[in-house]
Amino acid sequence: MSLNQLKSDVHQELIQNILPFWAGKMVDEKHGGFYGQISGNDVLKAVADKGGILNARILWSFSAAYLQEKNPLYLEMANRAKVYILEHFFDREFGGTYWNISFAGNPVDTKKQIYSQAFIIYAFSEHFRASGEESSLQKAIELFGIIEKYSFDQELNGYFEAYSRDWVLLEDLRLSEKDENEKKTMNTHLHILEAYTNLFRVWKDDELKKQLRNLILIFIEKIVNQKTGHLDLFFDENWQTKSTIVSYGHDIEASWLIDEAARVLGDQELLKKVQEICIKIAKASCEGLQPDGSMVYETDKGHLETDRHWWVQSEAVVGFLNVYELSGDHKWMEKAEKCWKYISENLVDRTGGEWFWSISESGIPNRKDDKAGFWKCPYHNSRMCLEVMMRAEQ
Repeated sequence: MSLNQLKSDVHQELIQNILPFWAGKMVDEKHGGFYGQISGNDVLKAVADKGGILNARILWSFSAAYLQEKNPLYLEMANRAKVYILEHFFDREFGGTYWNISFAGNPVDTKKQIYSQAFIIYAFSEHFRASGEESSLQKAIELFGIIEKYSFDQELNGYFEAYSRDWVLLEDLRLSEKDENEKKTMNTHLHILEAYTNLFRVWKDDELKKQLRNLILIFIEKIVNQKTGHLDLFFDENWQTKSTIVSYGHDIEASWLIDEAARVLGDQELLKKVQEICIKIAKASCEGLQPDGSMVYETDKGHLETDRHWWVQSEAVVGFLNVYELSGDHKWMEKAEKCWKYISENLVDRTGGEWFWSISESGIPNRKDDKAGFWKCPYHNSRMCLEVMMRAEQ
């Protein structure tokens, strides 16, 4: 398979399956915005809560798709997501955005998770890139200021995880129930990095530039394990590692997002150093690579989580393609192609649309977890398609 053939395949997947699912099945005509959930058995949950992360990812996905494809429907969907977020998720009294709201648009959990604020920066920056609407850029800048004001650790560096509605640091800082309750995490830092990178594309602010550079250095100096090449996941406020989990999916995702951040920053000396480390991270992630081309989720103390999650495969395709571009070694292109083949033959739901949450080691689709929901979104798989398309044109 050539890169052009891979581009053709993922383009068809994007415009014929992924985006039609979200534009056709998830639009909430009664209460506005988008529905909060479709089950793994394709049952619409019309009264499910609506998560801030899901709505931000919908906004990003349709904005990014419009930026490349110029399909008016994509801009219409992006605008719909933007208006709904502005009207229902932004806290007009204390600033920032709520964690989730009811199906009718009323606040349910008003905590300020920094991960979620970052995703809305990412989405509004992309909407500005796609639409040119100045109000989107201003909202992204506003949230950047809020994160820096409340979350940045002036003493020990990095960003704290979660706050109450009125910006008091919470006791329970976890992003989800499976996470460690620690003050600093790789995951939140990765998505602040991602958000600040996208904002810096369109807003060349000196303070943002300084903080983006700082985030890159946090990753290569504190989060990347110098011995193993993997990312450490959880830390206390002093940056002491508090977890033994290895997340192959986050490894391969970070391997290209850190590189992207350094490219957008434009410091050539730092970029050279970063790219060497990114190749090391990608090589370490291949410990999770399976003979069928897929990548397993994570491992901890000898226990391997063998399910093939949708987002991990998406990030693997981009991560492998990125290392191919950095190294010129065709084995990385072959890994990307093989992972895409696995996705196409296993994860894509040819009947119900979109992708399954995961596939078991024995090849059975996971219908227990959502097809669309708080965490199941169009961002990982649509971004994979768009990244492949963009890189094939360079």
